Parts: sequence; C-alpha cells; structure tokens
Amino acid sequence: MSAQPSYTASLDVVSGKKTSDLPPCLGYHNLDLVHDAPKNLATTSVDEMTAGGRPQGYTRNAIDHVQSFRLLVVDENREIRETCCEAAVDFGFVGIEAETVCVAREILERKDTSVVMLDLTRSGSDGQSLLAEMKFLCPDTLVIGMSATATIASAVETMRIGASDYLSKPFPRHILNRALEGVTKRLCFDVELRKLQRSQHSMEMGQVLGKSVGMEKLYRMLSKVADSTHPVMIVGESGTGKALVARSIHSSGPNSSKPFVPVDCSSMSPNSLERTLFGDSKGSSTPTDRPRRGLLATQGGGTIFLDDIGDIPLDLQGRLAEVLKEKRIWPINGTQPHILSVRILAATSRDLAKMLKFGHFRMDLYKLLSLVNLRIPPLRGRPDDIAFLAERFLEKVGQRTGISLTLSQETLRVLETYDWPDNTRELETTITHACTLCFGPRLEIDHLSRNILSFIRTRDSERNHENNFTAKPQNSPLEEKVVSMATMEKRAILRALQKANGNKVMAAGLLGIGKTTLYRKLKAYGVSV
Repeated sequence: MSAQPSYTASLDVVSGKKTSDLPPCLGYHNLDLVHDAPKNLATTSVDEMTAGGRPQGYTRNAIDHVQSFRLLVVDENREIRETCCEAAVDFGFVGIEAETVCVAREILERKDTSVVMLDLTRSGSDGQSLLAEMKFLCPDTLVIGMSATATIASAVETMRIGASDYLSKPFPRHILNRALEGVTKRLCFDVELRKLQRSQHSMEMGQVLGKSVGMEKLYRMLSKVADSTHPVMIVGESGTGKALVARSIHSSGPNSSKPFVPVDCSSMSPNSLERTLFGDSKGSSTPTDRPRRGLLATQGGGTIFLDDIGDIPLDLQGRLAEVLKEKRIWPINGTQPHILSVRILAATSRDLAKMLKFGHFRMDLYKLLSLVNLRIPPLRGRPDDIAFLAERFLEKVGQRTGISLTLSQETLRVLETYDWPDNTRELETTITHACTLCFGPRLEIDHLSRNILSFIRTRDSERNHENNFTAKPQNSPLEEKVVSMATMEKRAILRALQKANGNKVMAAGLLGIGKTTLYRKLKAYGVSV
C-alpha cells in the first residue's frame, strides 16, 4: 500500500458554530462536524480535479444528483475524517464527522445519511456492531468499510454483512476517489430509478383515477412526498382510490423493495388491532405460544397503510401518537426500544376536523399524521374524468371479453350528471355491469343500473316541477286541457316500449315497475306488442 495521503487541503470545519447556525435537518453535536459542499464546483479547474478532487471526466450532472446527500465519516483519527470529508465535498456530498460510534448512531437515527465511511480496524469493535445494526437502523444507507488491519477474510465478511466497498488504511487519494465515485453512481442510479417508477405509477394511476387538472395536481404532490419517509394523510370519499395512492407512494419511494402492509382499521376489533400494531406478550392460541411482534416493531423497513384511521379507538390513538413522536417502539418483554423503521401512511373518508372538535380524534396524532395531507377530489366534480375513465373501463372489459363497445352520447350525458356517491369504484362497477346487458355495439341508457335511472328521473322531475312553478302561464288554469292519469300512464308505457324496441322486461326497468305489473297494465289499456 502506498504512503499516507496528504492532508494539506483546507476545509471549513464548523466545529465552533452554534446549533442554530446549522441546517435543521443536520442538527449538531460536539463531535458532529459538518463540511458544506462548495458553491463554486462548476468553476473548479481540471488541474484541481485531477490533483486531489474528482477524477477527470466526472460529469457535473452526476454531482447535481447528490448535491443534497450526506456522507458520514466515523473514525477516531481526526485527519482521516477531514480527508474523507474533503474528498466527499469534491463529489458534491455534505460531509459529516463523528469520532465515536455513539455519536454516529445518533446521526443515523435522523435517517438523512446516504453514505457512511466506517472504521472497522479492531475486531469486535463498536464499528462492526454498528455495521450489523445498520441493516435495521437505516437499510438504504451505503457503507464503505475502512480498516488498518485488512485481510481478504475480513473484507469478504464486511461485504457479506452489507458494505458496498472496503478500503485498507492508509489509502491514497485516487483509491478514495474511486470508492466515492462508485457510491455516487449507485446513488444517481437510485434517483433515476425512482423518477422512472414515479413516472410509471403516475401513468398507471392516471388510467385508473383520471387525468383532470385536479388529479394532475395530486400527482405532482405525490412525486414530492415519495422520496421522504414522513407520515402522509390521504383524505377522500369512499371509492376515490386512497389505497391505490398509498401503494403508489410506497412503490415510488426509497423502500419500494420492502413490504407494503395494509391494515383495515374499520374491520378489526380494538383488541385485534392493538395486537396487530403493537404485538402481544402471549400467543393467540395457547399460553406456550411465543410473543408476537407487532407491525410497528418490524425492523426490516417497509410501509404500513392504516386505512380508515378515524375508526381507531382513543387509547390506541394515544399509543400510536407516542410511537410516531418518539420514533421508537418498545418490543414485547424488551429492555431496549427499537427505532421505528417503517413508514406510516393513513387514509380516511371521515371528517377528522369534526371528530377533533368533539374529542373523537386526538389532536397530537392528527398533527403527526398530517405532516403531508393529500386530498383526492370526488368524481362528481370531475366530469372530464368521468368520460375518460368510462372509456378506459370499456377498454378493460373489451380486453377480457374480446368485444369492443362504445358509449352513446345520451348515455355519457347521464353518466356525467349522476353524483357517483361511491366514486370511481362505482363507475367501474356500472360500466362492467352495463356491458353484460348490452348485445349491440353501444351502451345505451337502458343498460345502466336502476339506481342511476331512478336518480335521473327524480332529478328531471324536480327540474320540471321547478320550471313549471316559476314559468309564467300562457293560459288561465280554466283554459288548460286536463289529461287523466290513466292517459299519462298509457303514454309513458308506450314510450318505454318504443325505447326498449318492444322488450317488456327492459321497458319495465325503464318505468321502475315489475314485469307482472307491466303485463297487467298492458292488458287493462288494451295494448298488444
């Protein structure tokens, strides 16, 4: 191995700054030293890059990707920490120093560190313990191991535990640069992959939830929250696609390879929900069963989706608020708490503001869950999406059945007028059901469900009544011709039969009466079809 590298380059090591002078996301400890990335990276000369900074040919575009990423150097040797931070700054990182593993562990708990350079010189040291612990503490953080007593066996074991690279101390600057270039490329690849995943999921959700202006705004917000690990509250009426939005946030985020676990809070008893989230000191079957760990105590990362969060009892709300606030959870029969490694997403269709007012939902939990609040607009306020989604659902049925169907203009007008209390889910069900009744090339009004036809008839009747009440009469009431109820009923039956092309079952459906009743009235009025 070559000689110890030079430590002549100067850096602004903010060891004497107050806590308030540092970025809030970094915090500050006496041994938590922060090296800011230089603002004039674009003007750095080729000579400077070749001599001690980035390798020649290293692109500015790659640096832009990692500009806000943080690299932590954990080593007792101050000169090694400073040198590694110097090199990290040249690659666009924010360099952070930690002299002890204890300080490093506190920094890692913030979950904003992208790369760790960790000293593993002494066998059985705290550094090796931290390396094993990082698999649960921050599984997405890349690790570069360093050792002054490196062997092939120790290098293999370090890589097996989870390090992405291994350096033998002392190491020359170009070896350090090569290691940093490797993790930089890995981080850039992860960034681009998440961008591609977000784009793909936005397209998929657009096909299912709509592409109106209101939904495009929602998709833009989704792209911003996907990279974080903060809790998110998803608000929307029944059937708007809250679970799909939650799954998209998980799939587009840094923990997409980890499990996504939905929990339906409304369908579980309080005791069952408590055991599911927090665990149980005894097994559920016999006293000899082992204690069951709750979902919140999962150490492998992932996402827990709490659907219908408004149905959680107040005592469980308090326990959940404490876990989210402390970011720790005590394991069953444990003496040390675990760091909360899962992300919490919550959804509700209830009015939580009203529940807060009457004391049915805890304010502290609401604030913790609503760091980001995503609201899905109802379908009735997005008529453009109704037409778009109806076509997509027709295509979906056509792919399954091999039959291509279209919507008549009159049918589309009815769909855009209906209020859709169950939103997108109800629209898909309506289109699928109508396709089973259709034997022609187009879906007509007669193929729609009875509740939609009843809604339209009631609405039209109310409008006609309002128009008749407000309109100025052309003739006096005595001059108006009175039409008997029987005549009006006979006319309605004839119009329905004409609309249904003589199909009595379909005509009865249009009239909102039973088939037997229709036959009886046809016989009474002497109508034969």
